[in-house]
This record gives sequence, C-alpha cells and structure tokens, in this order.
Amino acid sequence: MAKKIPQINASSMADISFLLLIFFLVTTSMDVNQGLARRLPAPIPPDQKVEDTDINKRNLMVVKINSENQLMVQGELTSVKELRAKAKEFILNANNEEHLPALVEEDFGAPIGKVKYTKDHVISVQNDVDTQYQAYLDVQNELVAAYNELREECAKKYFHMGYNELEEEQQKQIQKLYPQKISEAEPKNYGGN
Repeated sequence: MAKKIPQINASSMADISFLLLIFFLVTTSMDVNQGLARRLPAPIPPDQKVEDTDINKRNLMVVKINSENQLMVQGELTSVKELRAKAKEFILNANNEEHLPALVEEDFGAPIGKVKYTKDHVISVQNDVDTQYQAYLDVQNELVAAYNELREECAKKYFHMGYNELEEEQQKQIQKLYPQKISEAEPKNYGGN
C-alpha cells in the first residue's frame, strides 16, 4: 500500500500575497524630486489656422545642448554657470545693443509707468536625443532662474517688496514686463557642437 503524502493547504496563499503587496506599496517611497513645472498652452481650436511666425533673428537666443552635455549659446561654448547671466543680458538689453532683442516702449500702469522692454524676445532650447536629463534640467533651471531674478528685482524696485509678497495684479504687471518665453525644439542628433 502506497503511503499518502500530506499536501499543504494553499488556499490562503493568495490572500497573504495580496496583503504583502499592499504593505510594500504603502510603505515604499518613490523618489520624484525632479521634473519641470510647465503650464501648457490651451489647445488650438480645430477650425483655427496655424500660421508660422517669423521671428527676427535678433530677438532669438538659441541654446543648444549636445550629446556630450556641452552647452552652446548663440554659437559660443558656454558653461551652465554663465547661462543665467547671458539670459538676463539677452532679456534686458539694457544698452539697446543691435545683436540683442529690439526694445519697445509700453505703459505698464502705476507704479511701473512707461518702460522699454524686449517684448518679442524668445529663448529657444534645443537638445540632442542623447543629452542627459540632468543637463537638460540644469539648463531649464538656469533659464527660469534668470526670469525669476528679473521679476524679483523689478518687484523690489517698483513695489519695495519681494515678488511672492505681491498681490496677483501686481505680479501680472511684472509678468507682462518679463514674460517667460522659453521655446523647446524637438530633440535632434547634434553630436558634437
């Protein structure tokens, strides 16, 4: 007579596995400290024609990042540390230089009044398909920091307080003076600059 082999009751194994899965999902933390906060433009209505906009070369600052994470600004090899200052110089054009964006005078209301600013400037960021994400983030952070510094300086100059302390209407005045115009081109294969 054959000896019976006792079997293990596995009916509760699925329940235990499910409880362990839930436990690990709840207790595991994900590292999500990187990313870009961007407000996307509203979708274009289907009946509206899309027209190509001609941008005066003088109003365009081209920032390229190649596959080796090297940065070229307006054709010059540049470090990320220098990018913020170059962006601020481009956005301001304080000395009305010919190679920087054209200045336009506009009234921004009290207390700012009539000011000349670079209304049509655009910063174009172009990266290689092999650019590291961290290099891309560093460039984006420096460009956004340039706008933030200009807005902060403007708030202190005209309102005598920090930009984040201003009321919404006052912030809109400053945003109109320093509109954040960063254009992102589709990644290409640049190789070495």
